[in-house]
Amino acid sequence: MTTIARARRSIGRPGLPLLAALTVVLAACSSVGSANMTFWDVIWAMVAFYLWFMFIWIFIGLFADIFRRNDLSGLAKAGWLLVLVVLPFLGALIYIVMRPKVTAQDVELMTRAEAGQKAAASVSVADQIAKLQELKAAGAISDAEFEALKQKAIGT
Repeated sequence: MTTIARARRSIGRPGLPLLAALTVVLAACSSVGSANMTFWDVIWAMVAFYLWFMFIWIFIGLFADIFRRNDLSGLAKAGWLLVLVVLPFLGALIYIVMRPKVTAQDVELMTRAEAGQKAAASVSVADQIAKLQELKAAGAISDAEFEALKQKAIGT
């Protein structure tokens, strides 16, 4: 059996790729490092970068939430921003805990969205054709436009 055939046959074993990956990782840990930067320093730097990115993302979300809310006065918004700047981690935690789950503004937005969905669902093809006939009778659209819009409403 040739070496290539043995390699192809051994790759089919499920444990071998994992063992090879483990060998590469362990070799990287011992050989990549230098006096100043080791493999685990790089991993730690990536984790720290991820945490900072997440921290900044949370603050962008909190700032947007504070400015978007219309139930807070200008003074309250300024106070929350001051708390977030002076005590970043604790301030973010306090704001997240103190914020109401559903504000009046959220209820209003949900009501508008539901009303829009109901209005869109209540318009039937027959209603659209009746409106087109009214427009045609009023002279707002021509016969050719009426037929084109009627075919579009029917969906053919």
